[in-house]
Amino acid sequence: MSAYAETLHHGPAKGISRWILTTNHKDIGTLYLVFSLIMLFIGGTMAFVIRAELFQPGLQLVMPEFFNQMTTMHGLIMIFGAVMPAFVGLANWQVPLMIGAPDMALPRLNNFSFWILPFAFAMLLSTLFMPGGAPDFGWTFYAPLSTTYAPPSVTFFVFAIHMMGISSILGAINVIVTIFNMRAPGMKMMDLPLFVWSWLITAFLLIAVMPVLAAVVTMVLMDVHFGTSFFSAAGGGDPVLFQHVFWFFAHPEVYIMVLPAFGVISEIIPTFARKPLFGYRAMVLATVAIAFLSFIVWAHHMFTVGMPLTGELFFMYTTMLIAVPTGVKVFNWISTMFRGAMTFETPMLFAIAFIVLFTIGGLSGLMLAIAPADFQYHDTYFVVAHFHYVLVPGSVFGIIAAVYYWLPKWSGKMYDEKLGQWHFWLSFIGVNLTFFPMHFVGLAGMPRRIPDYALQFADFNMLTSIGAFLFGTTQLLFVYILIKTVRSGKAADQLPWEGARGLEWSVPTPAPYHTFTTPPELNKE
Repeated sequence: MSAYAETLHHGPAKGISRWILTTNHKDIGTLYLVFSLIMLFIGGTMAFVIRAELFQPGLQLVMPEFFNQMTTMHGLIMIFGAVMPAFVGLANWQVPLMIGAPDMALPRLNNFSFWILPFAFAMLLSTLFMPGGAPDFGWTFYAPLSTTYAPPSVTFFVFAIHMMGISSILGAINVIVTIFNMRAPGMKMMDLPLFVWSWLITAFLLIAVMPVLAAVVTMVLMDVHFGTSFFSAAGGGDPVLFQHVFWFFAHPEVYIMVLPAFGVISEIIPTFARKPLFGYRAMVLATVAIAFLSFIVWAHHMFTVGMPLTGELFFMYTTMLIAVPTGVKVFNWISTMFRGAMTFETPMLFAIAFIVLFTIGGLSGLMLAIAPADFQYHDTYFVVAHFHYVLVPGSVFGIIAAVYYWLPKWSGKMYDEKLGQWHFWLSFIGVNLTFFPMHFVGLAGMPRRIPDYALQFADFNMLTSIGAFLFGTTQLLFVYILIKTVRSGKAADQLPWEGARGLEWSVPTPAPYHTFTTPPELNKE
């Protein structure tokens, strides 16, 4: 029985009170992961509504106002409710284990930072049932849509965002204090696993940008209720100021959702390639560089607002520059796999798909970085294709890969490999069928966030909707695999990936925190 399973049977509190009052980092990690899975399905259901409406031209399923509410809520729930809590859950589980700490540094704060979230999202979802409906101004809540023309529920939306931000800041403080103060004796910073490094850098990003989000939603609240004119030109304000402040938060936020996935992939690839990670120090420095550059590229979302040519050039070049450390990471992952004794279990399949598809998203991001070209792409489905290639095969595949990879350690049980492979291939096909056609309709001029479209886009939209339903329903298989593993999975080996697919030689954990040798038979030319 695993140590975690023992705490399940012999913990001091029983039943639901144990989960409410727990200060155990493993319990809290599990709570985060289960919560994010629930939010994934709620946000995914909203995506189903969007894609059902867009299955064919014309308005057939929902009113345009409700369509706008669905696009707004889908974005907010997927970002703040699914992806971010899942990575915090992974951090709670793995960071103490990886640095030899008994728990997180601030266990009661850890409990508090989780339990803020259900109340925040209950408040956000309750706006669907309020007079005037849920927020309908897009997840970016641009002024004046969120100030002058907002439904009354905007107040509850603002409070919900504040609560999510508080939860993120508290969680980030906990991660930083834990890593700095509770490492095993003799463990230097450059001995840390890359997942821990990626989360340390992510935590600093969270602390830097969440107050900016708090500031901008507070200014929205003041404009709505207290007669200020931060974003109203009639009162001497500027709607474009909103975009500057919002994107100064939101662009680092994109990397907050991706850097932990980089850390996960940097753990998985060496394990299944049976080689140490290529260029550990370069990977750490590349992560730091990405985090730094993410603060000076925000206005590439705003090329069409009429900024000076000098500003456009600056943001165009800095956006291109951020591709360099990202390219270093991709190169190092591929170099790690090169001539490795690779096997292709489910975590490795998701990791390889991450590298390939995230790179596609990065290349379309380079296209969007070119200011004169962005004038054509802006607010089309090409942008939707770009950021979904970054966030679904990026963040979501990274989370799924991590769950498969660490599930034997967490539960003491082994998942069904055949079902895991089915889950991967159906997800892989579904993701590409959903988002790849969006590149074509976007380049042809189909605008985003509109519930109807011209007839020439009908075929690609039908393909996209079929792919979305395939990808979404496939995640029910993921839930089945998880439940089956915990309830009736075979007992996992002490080193579950050691003898994967018949390779029976010893495979210790990848560098930098263990050393190992390549089997002699693999050194022969």
